[in-house]
Amino acid sequence: MIEEHGQKIAEQWLTHAAETASQKDLNSHMGMISKRISVEGVPGFDTIDYDIWYRQCRHQFENAMIKSIAYKGFNFVSATETQINFTIYEMVVGADGTLNEQIVEMSLEKEEDEQWRLVHERVLIENDAMRNHELAKQ
Repeated sequence: MIEEHGQKIAEQWLTHAAETASQKDLNSHMGMISKRISVEGVPGFDTIDYDIWYRQCRHQFENAMIKSIAYKGFNFVSATETQINFTIYEMVVGADGTLNEQIVEMSLEKEEDEQWRLVHERVLIENDAMRNHELAKQ
């Protein structure tokens, strides 16, 4: 039951994240991101925190750099009443036609205000990504 409920919450979160990005709604989009966010595995960064994420989104939204974001291949990893962990295949299409595809590991957490927010994201390198993504299906 926790797995089904966790997957539903995560899928709703992913849909809303993609919608707020495509609508360039910075406030709503950042409302889905925890102030404690930590992103690993992005080339050129040790980690990305909330301030870096905010500045990057603001720049991308103001300059209409993202055409769309889509997710597929949801793979449940684990869940508790307050945390959901999963991997997902993410596709970001830029306004210039570029396509960035990657498998990411995400952790959502229900924060004190009862909102589910992204607290951790890890971009998986190709070999690890494929192994981890496949293992999550078992």
